[in-house]
Amino acid sequence: MKKIGFLSFGHWTPSPHSQTQSGADALLQSIDLAVEAERLGMDGAYFRVHHFAQQLASPFPLLAAVGAKTRRIEIGTAVIDMRYENPHYMTEDAGAADLIAGGRLQLGISRGSPEQVIDGWRYFGYRPVEGENDSDMGRRHTEEFLDLLRGKGFARPNPRPMFPNPPGLLRLEPYSEGLRERIWWGSASNATAAWAAKLGMNLQTSTLKFDETGEPLHIQQAAQIRTFRAAWKEAGHARTPRISVSRSIFALIDDRDRGYFGRGGQEEDKIGFLDETTRAIFGRGYAAEPDVLIEQLGKDEAIAEADTLLLTVPNQLGVAYNAHVIEAILTTVAPALNWR
Repeated sequence: MKKIGFLSFGHWTPSPHSQTQSGADALLQSIDLAVEAERLGMDGAYFRVHHFAQQLASPFPLLAAVGAKTRRIEIGTAVIDMRYENPHYMTEDAGAADLIAGGRLQLGISRGSPEQVIDGWRYFGYRPVEGENDSDMGRRHTEEFLDLLRGKGFARPNPRPMFPNPPGLLRLEPYSEGLRERIWWGSASNATAAWAAKLGMNLQTSTLKFDETGEPLHIQQAAQIRTFRAAWKEAGHARTPRISVSRSIFALIDDRDRGYFGRGGQEEDKIGFLDETTRAIFGRGYAAEPDVLIEQLGKDEAIAEADTLLLTVPNQLGVAYNAHVIEAILTTVAPALNWR
């Protein structure tokens, strides 16, 4: 059994071929798709965060709106780039959104990926301290955020406040109990997976990973997940961690599906470079009739290791078609693989 969610990048473009032509379209359709996904029995609605791009960016207004419109589905990100985040302000936003959603937030955070602009985090007012690089800065912001989520008081109260204070040091409000255990780290390497486990974060793995062994993506990710679990056990955490993988999967049910995805595509992993020195492996996509998908996906070792599967959706094809994509996986593929 697995939890199954969708992952949307929230692309928009003013093209006549796109059903999502503006930022407003991307946001409002994201809410509508989450409502439809919940109706269909899906477990999660997740959103990617990219800055300086015609995609979803500031996540918390969207997460709060989805939380207000739904009742059961998990609501999350995959991922928020922590190089751009103020941990204190983020703690307040996350606490508020989680309370609106009734404790359903599942926040995926990370160091971030290659950007649209050079050092975009500098425009947000952040810079690495001496001896840091931007990755170190993102992890420092993460550790500050995790510490704030514990809800411990740290700020000295004003002796003459505008409103009465509770006794002792003050924490950030609103505080949401349990959110600290629903933070995930988007990891592209074995080392950062182990680091995330040590800090008690859940693990998200994407459709790309640093190519550390030359093996297929799913095999490398399965090894990464086992590394994470070993580090989690060594750290002595009491609870069982969550682990997700992301995949592009399309069941070819009707002529629309065959027209969009039935012409052959990325059926093998690909190798590329995220920068001048970082070699990465990009996972294949899956698009086939349900019986073929069942056979192919049954061999994916990383999916087998994970408890949660996030399905990337082509949001520019519109809410109705994406609901069809979701329903096809839930009804024709998931039961045969014992995910349901």
